[in-house]
Parts: sequence; structure tokens; C-alpha cells
Amino acid sequence: MSRRDLLVEIGTEELPPLSLLELSTAFAEGVGNGLTAVQLKHGRVLPYATPRRLAVHVKGVSEQQPDQEISRRGPPVSAAFDANGAPTRAALAFAESCGTDVPGLKRVQEPKGEFLFFTGRKPGTAARDLLLGIVQRALDALPIARRMRWGDGDAEFVRPVHWVVFLFGNEVIPGRILEVETGNVTRGHRFHAPKPLRISSPGSYAGALQKRGYVVGDFATRRQMIREGVQRVAAEAGGDALLSDKLLDEVTALVEWPVPLAGHFEPRFLELPREVLVATLQDHQRYFPVESQGRLLPAFVAVSNIESRDPAQVRGGNERVVRPRLSDAAFFFDVDRKRPLAERVPELSRVTFQARLGSLGDKTGRVRELASELAGRIGGDAALASRAAELAKCDLLTAMVGEFPELQGTMGRYYALHDREPDEVAAAIAEHYLPRFAGDALPATTIGLAVSIADKIDTITGIFAVDQKPSGTKDPFGLRRAALGVLRMLIERKIDLSLPDFLKAAHDRIRADIARSDAGGSNKPPPEATAVVSSVYDYVMERLRAYYLEGNGGFTVTTEMFDAVLANKPASPVDFDARLRALSEFLKLDAAASLASANKRIANILKKAGTLPEGRAQAELFKHDRERDLSARLDSLGVEANRQFAGREYTEGLRTLAGLREPVDRFFDEVMVMDEDAAVRANRLRLLGSVRNAFLEVADLSRLPGQA
Repeated sequence: MSRRDLLVEIGTEELPPLSLLELSTAFAEGVGNGLTAVQLKHGRVLPYATPRRLAVHVKGVSEQQPDQEISRRGPPVSAAFDANGAPTRAALAFAESCGTDVPGLKRVQEPKGEFLFFTGRKPGTAARDLLLGIVQRALDALPIARRMRWGDGDAEFVRPVHWVVFLFGNEVIPGRILEVETGNVTRGHRFHAPKPLRISSPGSYAGALQKRGYVVGDFATRRQMIREGVQRVAAEAGGDALLSDKLLDEVTALVEWPVPLAGHFEPRFLELPREVLVATLQDHQRYFPVESQGRLLPAFVAVSNIESRDPAQVRGGNERVVRPRLSDAAFFFDVDRKRPLAERVPELSRVTFQARLGSLGDKTGRVRELASELAGRIGGDAALASRAAELAKCDLLTAMVGEFPELQGTMGRYYALHDREPDEVAAAIAEHYLPRFAGDALPATTIGLAVSIADKIDTITGIFAVDQKPSGTKDPFGLRRAALGVLRMLIERKIDLSLPDFLKAAHDRIRADIARSDAGGSNKPPPEATAVVSSVYDYVMERLRAYYLEGNGGFTVTTEMFDAVLANKPASPVDFDARLRALSEFLKLDAAASLASANKRIANILKKAGTLPEGRAQAELFKHDRERDLSARLDSLGVEANRQFAGREYTEGLRTLAGLREPVDRFFDEVMVMDEDAAVRANRLRLLGSVRNAFLEVADLSRLPGQA
């Protein structure tokens, strides 16, 4: 079957740079998956994305679907013909729906009786008749947070659409997409090539854009051009460019014809903290800072979207833009340091954290107590933790953080050092925001850990207490990130903390602030501690599930393994981690599969039996040697295993219990658990209950895969 290349380009006004790459990837995947869904074979799917276009070039798309074998079952023969053998209305209607007559149908005998059947061959649909629908569905499925309308039409997209290229080979697929007629005319660079640009075939698209349109359509190619160009220009300026992946992606999404240019600023601005300079240049201006031997230079690299005949004018414009930004930062830095952070503590009470949870001042008070208590437990200085928590949010009230919110915590550290606060306090102010995102660094100091954990636990517990927990994709207080951060700190820093107890301590303090806030007229009852703590524990542990299933623990974890450990609801995430690692090691043993199946079988037996008889199995009620063997082996191994479990030597304890495999297997092979004698039956259930309880010290093995 012959094939042609497919090209679809949606030409728009400037697309949002932060989502361009995601939109491009989703569009390409949507078109590719759509072709596969309708059985149109195809080759590589090549995405293109620039500020003014999303495009997909698909190699070798079949011109037609393959023919399809059709087999449809109709009415029973008994209902298809009357007593005289004439076809009934049911048979006639079925034949008509299949495009044939009754003699063209077959009779097929099935277990439920004899039925009429139609078998035939349906010719495949031409690709040109399917492509418009495929592309429209791909566009409809794009991850666009908010779609917009333009003009008088009803079309909705991320930005207004001005042209659509739709080529199947050399043929334009006629139609309308987003209320724009399809064609073969694109547009090049807004200034370098403003005239319409005709595309003769999908294969010529990328080359025509670049050679005649001054547009580098491939995102990855343009990104690499920017990387290399920025590095070259930075080297000419005497240093190395700071190349963050995030900034590279954003700049790539902002330009179609990248031209890197160096710029400079006054050396006096180098007296500002490094983070301020980087934030100004990188986050606010989308410029690449330049450094040499770890020290910033008074230079930057900007990426222009135009190849100017007078680069000095472009360079001067960039410098004129950045100079007032740095001047403002220097002014803010000087003004902020005229007042100690501690003077801003009372002002926190005038900033609302959450309506029912009170102000930032209320939150600070709660976090101080929690951080002080936690620091004492983990070998830190309680007084320093209290001081760090007291000052942690004060830089939110400074001019610098007001202008550069991304510097919260960072500026607090600088200002605390300027105020001659202890180094540990200053470090903790910056570290209490860590980790900010998945894979981010954890606090390096004990005080930083204490304040960070306390702050995040207060936020999570508080939001649950006022019934504002996240739903769907909405998480305005960042509880998912906070929960994962707490778990990482506890597990990776080996902080053995009872999570329910700490949640209860946080809730006790929150409850008082809620009651005070509600005193103004709210009729909502105060939250019950048990329910809140249970809900928060479950929520946090679900984040832990994602942590392990995504491979962050450093070993393979399945859903069943996680559930087996979670069944015991370990209070400490560190303990949970130890149990899960022990279970992973246990499952490598030869005895593991057999004992997992035995535990599942025991669980089913005990469930069917109802209430388990209390007490231990009694030796005088044993009637079979296999009962005695299992009981004796359990007694001998159980003592050692319990000692190991008490010391959290879970791996060793499970290896000890692996010795039960043979007596358990023999018991089930030769002993009837549900004996006719009620006393014997109850005694055997007690024995099995003891076997199950031995493993439950670590995990519920019955939740693992295996035959019961």
C-alpha cells in the first residue's frame, strides 16, 4: 500500500513559552496515537514548535486503512424464522443492517444455541477522509489550562490561530481547523520574512522555514544552537555562561531565529548577593549570567530574536533594561538591612496565612514550639530552632522578597547574618523551605531539618483540619510537595519520628488557633484530632507510595509490597523504610513464594472461620505430628525472630522465619484445619493465627501475589 508524508502546522500568535514544549510533545503524540488508533500505518513523528507555531511531520502515512474482516452475530435462528420457515422481521432487519439479504447470512451453532451470522469484508477508509478528525481530536486533547476565543468565532485555543498548513504528500487536505481554512502557506519570521511562504511538500517544510523563513522550527535544534552560541559569547566575554535547563527551554520557546549577544553592567552591582544578581538576570530578564572561577562577572548573554544590522543598538537596549532592575535590587538590599529581622516579627500577625488558621504570626508561634521540640529529639539546640522558626518568615515582609519572591529564605539568611544572628539560625532560615521540588537538596543542618519539618507538618495538618485538603489537580498550599519533603527528610536523614504523635502535637496547637478564629461567629465544630491525624497520615503515606513506586528508594517496590507493609501502619517512616527493605530482601529467598502463599491461605481460612479463638494453641489438643512439628518450630524460631524484630533487624527476623517453610508446607499437605471436633478445629486456627502474627510483625504477606 502506497504511503505519503503528513504535515500539519497550526500558526498562532505568540504561544506561552513555559508550556510550548509540553504542547508540542502532546500534539505530536496525539496525532501519532490517532493514526495508530484508526490503523493507519506510519513512520516517525517529528514535532516542531516555535513561538508562533505548533507543527507535526509524520513520515510514511498509509493512504488507506486495511480492509477489515467483519463478523456480526444476529438473532437466534428460532426467532429469525417463523413456523413456515419464512424470515421474520428480526432476520430481515439484521440482513439489511449488514447490507445483504437473508440467504447471504450464515448459521452458526454456539453453546447458547444456533444464531444467524454475517461475515464480510469492509474496505478500509481513505486516509484523507480521516486526517482532519485525527488532528482535531489531538488539538482538543492538548493540556491547555485556559482556552481563549478571538474575533466573532466560537473556536477555542491557547492563542488566536491565523493559518493552518495541512499537507498529505503534495495534496492539501481541504477543510477547516479552529475555523481557519487549511492550505499550504505558512509564515516565516515576523520581521526577517514577513511574506507568505508556500510549502510544496512535508519533507521540504523544515528546510524552507529555515532557509527562506528565518525560522529554526525544530525545538531541540534551536535549543542546541542557543546553548552553543551562549557559551561562545560568554567565552568571548571572559567567562562561562550559567546554563540552567529551565532557562534554556524558556529562551528557546521565545525566539525563532536566535542571536546571542553579550551585555555588561556596572561592577558595583557585584556587591549584591549572588542569588540577587542571578534572579535579576536569569528569572526576570531571561539573560544568562557569566562567571569565571565561581565568581560572577559584570556581564551577561542575551538571546535576541532578530539578526540586527546594528548589534550595538540591541546590546545597548538590553543593558538599559537590566541597569534599573539592578539599581532597584541594590536599593532594596540597603533599605532592608536598616531594620533587623526581629523587628518584623510583630508584623507577621498582620498577614493572614489562612482564614481559620490565623496569621503568619500564629503559624510562626506553632512552628516555634514544634521545631523546638523536634530539635531536642534529634540532637539539635532547641533554643536555636525556636529562634530560627521565629525569624523564618520575616523576610517575606522585606522589599527585596516583595520584588523577588523566589528569594524567600535566601534573603532571610543574608539579613540574619547581617543582624549577627547565630550561623545555625541563618542557615535554618534558608533551609526551612527545602526541599522546594522533587529531587531538590535537603536541609544540611539539624536546626534546618527541625524547622522545615515543623513548618510543613503545621501546614499539612492545618489545611486538613479546616477541611481544605487538595482535590484533583488543585493544591494551592503545595501539600503534596510538602508531604514528600517531610518523608524525604525523615527517611533520608534517618529521623526516627512517630508521625501520628507529631501530627497530634501539631493539631493540638492548631485546634486552639482555629477555636480562636471561629469565636467570631463560625458555627463549624472544632475538628476532632483522631480523624484529622488519621486523614493526614493516610495522605502522607500515599505520597510515600509514589516515592517508592517511582524508584526513589533505590530498590524495586511493587504496589503489593507497599500495601503489605502499610497494613501494619508503622508510625515512623524510617521504620516503614526498614520493613520495606527487609521485605524486598525476604522475597529473594527460595522460601518466600511458598510462605507468601501460605499466609494468603491462612488469611482466607481465618476470615472464613470468623472470630479467631483467643490464646495460644494447646499441645494437648494436637492430634497430628505435623501440628506438633509446626508448633515446636514456631516456638523455637519465634523467640529469635521476636528479638530481632524488637531491634528492627527485620531482614534477619524474616530470614529466621523463612525456616517455617517446610513445617508449614507439610501441615497444609497432611492436616485438615476444619476438623469435625470443634476444640481441635479451634486449636488449629490458633496455631495458624500464631504463624500469621509472626510475619505480621513486619508485613502482611497475605497481600503479596500468590495462590491461596
